[in-house]
Amino acid sequence: MRKWIRDIWDNYKSEAVFGLVLMAVLILSTFLSRLIPEDFFDNFLNPAHSLAFAVLCFFGAAQCLRHLENNRIRKVWAIILILWGLCEWVGVALFKTAYNPFRFGNELMESTPMLVACVFAWLLFIYPSISMRPGKFNWARGALFILPVVVLGVIDYVLPADLRILIALYPIWLMYLGFRRVHRYRQWCEENFSTLDDIDAQWIVRYIMMIMLAALVFYYLCVSDDPARAFTQQWYLMFVLCYTTDQVLHRPDPWERLHSTVVEEEKEEPDPVNAAYRATLEKWIESEKPYLQSDFQLMDLREVLPLNRSYLSQLINSAYGCSFYQWVNRLRIEEAKRLMREQPDLKIQDVSDRCGFSSRRVFSQIFTRETGTTPTEWK
Repeated sequence: MRKWIRDIWDNYKSEAVFGLVLMAVLILSTFLSRLIPEDFFDNFLNPAHSLAFAVLCFFGAAQCLRHLENNRIRKVWAIILILWGLCEWVGVALFKTAYNPFRFGNELMESTPMLVACVFAWLLFIYPSISMRPGKFNWARGALFILPVVVLGVIDYVLPADLRILIALYPIWLMYLGFRRVHRYRQWCEENFSTLDDIDAQWIVRYIMMIMLAALVFYYLCVSDDPARAFTQQWYLMFVLCYTTDQVLHRPDPWERLHSTVVEEEKEEPDPVNAAYRATLEKWIESEKPYLQSDFQLMDLREVLPLNRSYLSQLINSAYGCSFYQWVNRLRIEEAKRLMREQPDLKIQDVSDRCGFSSRRVFSQIFTRETGTTPTEWK
C-alpha cells in the first residue's frame, strides 16, 4: 500500500501542485467577485475585461504565427486564439443589447450563453486532440465534436424545451474523450522513445484538470444568481489561455522530433516478426549497445533493419512483449547491474550517466520499478 501511494505521488506530484495553484486562482477570484458592485461590473469591468481578453488572444496568436516554423499545432492554436478574440470583440460590440449572448444578468443562465460556452469548450478541446494525434486531425473531423452543440441549439430554437441540463453535460463528454486518449498517447511515446525525460507525457493530465475546473466554474455560472459570477470564469479562462499558449510555444513536441526520422511507409512490407530480424537486432544491440545513448529512439533501429516505424514497433512488441521504452530501460538496467557488480566502487551517478539515463533520479525510479529495490540497496 505504501509503495502504491509513493508511486502515485512520484507520478502525479507535479499535477497535484498544479491543481492546488488552479484552486487558489479560483478561490481568490471568487472571493474578489463578491466585493465588486453590480453596476461597476456590468458597466465597466465586464467590457474592459473582454477587451483585455481579446488583446491577449490576438497577442498569443501573433506569437504563434511569428514562431510558426512549419509547426501545425501552433498554426491551429493561432486560429483558435483569433476566433476566440473575435468572439470577445463581438461581445463588446453587442454590449448591453438584447442580442448579446455573452451578457450575464441576475437570472439563472439561459441556454444561449450556455451554448456559446460549449463552443469555447470545443475550441479548448482541439489543442489536445491535435497534439496527441496531429497526423489524424483535420477541421472536418474536429467539426464532428461540435455537432452535438449545433443539434442542441437547433432543438432549443425550434422547440419550447429546457435543454440546459443536456447542454451542461457537453464539457463532461469532451473530458471523457480526452481521458480516453491519455493512455494511447503515453503508449505511443513509449513505443517510439527510449526516455521520456524531455517528453512531457503528463501535460495532457494537467490540461484536462484545467478543463475540468473550467467546467465546474461553468456549472457555477449556470446555477448562481451572483451578478459578478462571470468574473471568476473570465480570469480563469485567461489563466488557461496563457498557460496553453506557453505550452504551444515551448513544450517539446515528440511528433516533431520523430518527423525528422520517419520515412514514407511503403505499401508492402515483409513480415518483421521473424527469427532473422530478431537475431540481427540482438546482434547489433549486443555489439554496439546503442541504448546507452540517452537520445536513442525507435527509428535508430533502421540502421540495421529496413522497416518503417509501425513494423519496428510491432517487432519490439511481439518479440519482447513490451514497448520500446520498456525494452530499452530493461537493457539499461541490466547494464547498470553489470557495472555495479564489476565496479562496486562506482558511484550511482556515474552508473546512471554510463547507462543513458538523464539523471540519477530517473535512474533510481526506473531501477526501483523494475527490480523492487533501489540501486543503493541492490549494491
